[in-house]
Amino acid sequence: MASISRPAWGRRAWLAGMLTTAAAIALPSGASAQTWPARPIQLLIPYPPGGSADLLARPVAAKLQERLGQPVVLDYRPGAGGTIASQALARAKPDGYTLIMVLAAHAINASLYPKLPYDTRKDFAPVSLVANLPMILAGSPSLQATNVKELIAEAKAAPGKLTFGSAGNGNTGHLAGELFDSVAGIKMTHVPYKGSAQVVTAMLSGEVQLTFDSISTTLPHVKSGKLRALAVTGSQRAAVAPEVPTLAEAGVPGISITGWYAVLAPAGTPQPVIDRLSTEIATVLRQPDLKANLATNGYEPVGSTPAALRTHIDAEINRWSKVVKDSGAQIQ
Repeated sequence: MASISRPAWGRRAWLAGMLTTAAAIALPSGASAQTWPARPIQLLIPYPPGGSADLLARPVAAKLQERLGQPVVLDYRPGAGGTIASQALARAKPDGYTLIMVLAAHAINASLYPKLPYDTRKDFAPVSLVANLPMILAGSPSLQATNVKELIAEAKAAPGKLTFGSAGNGNTGHLAGELFDSVAGIKMTHVPYKGSAQVVTAMLSGEVQLTFDSISTTLPHVKSGKLRALAVTGSQRAAVAPEVPTLAEAGVPGISITGWYAVLAPAGTPQPVIDRLSTEIATVLRQPDLKANLATNGYEPVGSTPAALRTHIDAEINRWSKVVKDSGAQIQ
């Protein structure tokens, strides 16, 4: 049987139809990127109100909604070391209307939890590293030690007796305490809470003796005399508390931990939307009034590119994986 060839005009019509279909398929992403945002944006917060993420997210969200012309609504999803909020984001539609502000715990959880309901590296689109924040080792009124040297001596005299509270299992403060135990050769008992606000309450009542927490939530109580600052955990002293020594200066070298906060979107979010978000975050972080607001609470604004944030998160996952393995920390 002779083959039947498609007429030239038929081939052209078929090709034109295919191109039209492809353009129609590609249109929604491009169109959404051009018109975004057309409605309110939801910003998930992995911890309860009153914590360091909340203190940062509120003023940043207020500035962003001025720039974007749409409300940026904070949605608190605390629990499971931040994994509940992260799971919600991973399952959200990748349209730029659901975001999350994660903490360093987001990278820690990748190795601390035996199984997560998402892939930390693949299920999220980095937007911007918003800010860094020094952490502080603080003592409660029930702690006898007045400095790090005395603290170590007290802990060695009664292993497991001293308690330190954190904002939750897998939180940066949790791992900071485990690392401090390992480096100092002591053993303290970890007590997890649901957010920094609960930790502060427990500290003030003497329920726990110590905490490794963000300087934004702890410093006000240090300045009022209700808590005692023993050291900051970074490599240099904090600008808002220059009188507080680093752990290295206090006699415990080898520990350098700084909290960080970043905005992520679901994987698959259109790149133009990601780029617009990143640019707007960097823009608001340069505004003098917001910079002054954040500096009061110890935040150090960054405003990175998406690519720089991806590199940062990958490095943090690798770093904390080693800390978790070496310290033996695990979720019970």
